[in-house]
Amino acid sequence: MRPVNLDNAVWMLTGLAAVVVLLTRMRLSNENQQSGHALVPRSIVNAHTVMGVVALAVWIYYLTSPDDLVGVIALVAWWVEVAIGLLILGRWLSRPGKHAADATGDSWAQGPALSILGHVGMLLGISFFTWVVIADKLST
Repeated sequence: MRPVNLDNAVWMLTGLAAVVVLLTRMRLSNENQQSGHALVPRSIVNAHTVMGVVALAVWIYYLTSPDDLVGVIALVAWWVEVAIGLLILGRWLSRPGKHAADATGDSWAQGPALSILGHVGMLLGISFFTWVVIADKLST
């Protein structure tokens, strides 16, 4: 029986993670155009984007030349990114009256559904990445 190669799944999830980082930045980048979701200080949006880009870059480097230390560094960056994202999402969901702007037209989605999908998906994806690194499942 041929062993399962998870490399393709890891690369696909890496691409999806890049999309989530990009879309989150686009959606939160202009405070004046936010549609009924948490008004997030620009410094937090920037930290979220920078951590996403750093995590993505280190992760891709790890995937192209697997080194256990680089994998661990990438995972730490991913987990910081996920934590920031979930805190932003939690702020939006927990106190929409205090932290949210009035809802305006949003061509992407109404309410938090898209953000929940993206951030919970990232949590699951990074959990999978963690298992891949810890269990040493990448082909070398």
